[in-house]
Amino acid sequence: MGDRHVYNSGIIGNCAYLAHIQTDTNISWLCWPSFDSSFIFGGLLDTDRGGRFSIQPSAEFTSDQYYTENTNVLCTEITTADGSYRITDFAPRFRQYERYFKPLMLIRKIEPLAGNPRIRVICEPMSQYGQRAFDKFRGSNHVEFSNGVERMRLTTDVSISHFFGEEPFVLSETKYLVLTYGQPLEAPLERTVEHFLRETVGYWRRWIKHATIAPFHQEAVIRSALALKIHQYEDTGAIIAAGTTSLPEHPGSGRNWDYRYCWLRDSYYVLTALNHIGQFEEMELYAHYITNITHANSGRLQPLYGISGQVELTERILDNLSGYQGNKPVRIGNQAYEHIQNDVYGQAMIALLPLYTDYRFVFKERSDAGRWVDYILRKIEKTIDEKDAGIWEFRNFANHHCYSNLFQWAGSSAACKIGRVIGDQQLIERAEALMKRAEHYIEACYDADRRVYTNAVGSPHLDASTLQLIVMHYLDPSSERARAHLEALERELKTPQGLFYRYLHADDFGKPKSTFLICAFWYVEALASVGRVDEAITTFERLLTYANHLMLFSEDVDESNGSQWGNFPQAYSHVGLMNAAYRIATKLDRPIFVG
Repeated sequence: MGDRHVYNSGIIGNCAYLAHIQTDTNISWLCWPSFDSSFIFGGLLDTDRGGRFSIQPSAEFTSDQYYTENTNVLCTEITTADGSYRITDFAPRFRQYERYFKPLMLIRKIEPLAGNPRIRVICEPMSQYGQRAFDKFRGSNHVEFSNGVERMRLTTDVSISHFFGEEPFVLSETKYLVLTYGQPLEAPLERTVEHFLRETVGYWRRWIKHATIAPFHQEAVIRSALALKIHQYEDTGAIIAAGTTSLPEHPGSGRNWDYRYCWLRDSYYVLTALNHIGQFEEMELYAHYITNITHANSGRLQPLYGISGQVELTERILDNLSGYQGNKPVRIGNQAYEHIQNDVYGQAMIALLPLYTDYRFVFKERSDAGRWVDYILRKIEKTIDEKDAGIWEFRNFANHHCYSNLFQWAGSSAACKIGRVIGDQQLIERAEALMKRAEHYIEACYDADRRVYTNAVGSPHLDASTLQLIVMHYLDPSSERARAHLEALERELKTPQGLFYRYLHADDFGKPKSTFLICAFWYVEALASVGRVDEAITTFERLLTYANHLMLFSEDVDESNGSQWGNFPQAYSHVGLMNAAYRIATKLDRPIFVG
């Protein structure tokens, strides 16, 4: 994989915010006070206007970055000719007073390891997407940052004069940096940080211990689960697609999107993955988020919403930022909120199905089942004959997409299951009728000559999303039709490396130039489903090589050299890994470890 582009960063978070820490120690992405706010540090999109928070030596250095085992606590070790040191970065998260403590607080612990390294700490936050620097004020043991509206404080035992000068200092003892938004830290520094660190490590390790994870590539699944968890905005329950914006799907492609929002479709896959490992708290939080959305707006469900349920996510281009490695445009907001995507109703129904059918949940707490199912079925009834933009959000095309109809079918099937639980025969009959209507459109996509389902009614194009026909058991995985469909998709969309293109026909931006990683994991699931388990394992293990040094995955992969592109890390990709591993483990019939 010569000249492979990889995102050289890890993420930390506490379900209130996410931050990217580069291997060179710089915090290159941090949006405060919420996931979709302006960045405070945005060097990822502009090294000049993005601000900086780095802890670097005054000489050349090498670095090694890793997570504290089974946590979202990130360590970066720096080695120079003068000595070495370790930075431990984390976002505090733990139980306190019967609720989660998850402040807008970023903590950096700097420990000398060997020699006498000379370092310089630079903390230069920005506001309004790089349009304005914060004013900086000296305190007795802190630096205050203000832009007239927002206030942040860097509390530290590093000499305050250091932040107003240029000279590095010798790191001879452990130092602490605590950056807070709004409420400052008013407590003994060392004792408080060490307490927060112990509690945060303990929280993440307990969370993993209480998960049900099969031994098949368990380490990779654990890392994916930890990454997914911190993509949930716990305050509302929303789950974002990614914490970044405008990282290009391929250099020069113009496919630079803002993914800091909650796609109902993505959330379904995320919750399925977390359900597989026995983590249900996230599902209940998401249920509250969906309930609030549907109560606030009885009209059509959008494909995506803001993390607090915002309806309008107006897309605009920021001309002041140079973009990731010069790739423009830089976008905030996402015009896809205006799209018609009719799979979302089925996705919402299936995502919340366990709340109504799994006896581990107290059914009395779900007394709204009939109202909720009726709401979704009415939406499917009104939209099932419509054309839509499809899963890939085509901006200038509308069709009867196979994938949309599949999830109308699956959502109606889920409604049948709920109807049986609550004993509502009329609801069951409505749902069964909708299943037949959806099946009519799905079968209209079948090309008998090529023995494959195309992406839409009347279209010749193939689409990796139709792998879900097998994975969702619309097609019997043991049937000849499922086998032939899978083989046809392989011939056209699979690369020799086992990667998968979403599709190869031209869209609004031309023909795609990079593969979409979740499609490759869907392919692994389909292989396992039809009984080609050895091929599924081989392909899965090959896909693991497309991670970065921390086992984090991007949205897209360039088949020519394995480069990572697109927003990073991508919830979709980690969901794909977890669900593919679960599918293989189930086929292998290996015992599951329960914490």
